Amino acid sequence: MTKGDNIKELSQEELLEVLKDRFGNNMHRHEGLEWADVQAKLHADTEKLEPLHDMERTGGEPDVVGYDEEKGGYMFYDCSAESPKGRRSVCYDREALDSRKKYKPENSAVDMATEMGINILTEDEYRALQKLGDFDLKTSSWVQTPTDIRERGGALFCDYRFGHVFVYHNGAESYYGARGFRGSLMV
Repeated sequence: MTKGDNIKELSQEELLEVLKDRFGNNMHRHEGLEWADVQAKLHADTEKLEPLHDMERTGGEPDVVGYDEEKGGYMFYDCSAESPKGRRSVCYDREALDSRKKYKPENSAVDMATEMGINILTEDEYRALQKLGDFDLKTSSWVQTPTDIRERGGALFCDYRFGHVFVYHNGAESYYGARGFRGSLMV
């Protein structure tokens, strides 16, 4: 996938155990939900284990953050304290990557998310995540960027400072060691 893959390959059983432990240790993220129901959903849709494994392997620490009644699925977000280490130093998308003439990053956030089978958090999802804890106190994370901003060469990223979520813009081709992206997955 990319340099920075920082967690060993896990078997399905090991991954489920890691997810179960994280779920149990962070009940404030999913009050009213039961692990047995989440696990049953994962067993019914084992194809979702691969994206969850990729989220875990790249340092995202995925956890359940809610249940979508309309879609009938559990929502997992990357809940690592900082932007996932194995997904940093990437520009926003393929167009931005291709536009760089020198010092190209290895990948882009949009391409990595697509390869992993996850979605980059939206600004609203990022704000919802911050209600569950303090994330990105030292790093920042690309978020889905509206088409009109992207067409003008920009992209959005967020972080959490001074008790507030800040949304910023940058050229989509920029990349920094402290900027990555957070993903979501519906199971």
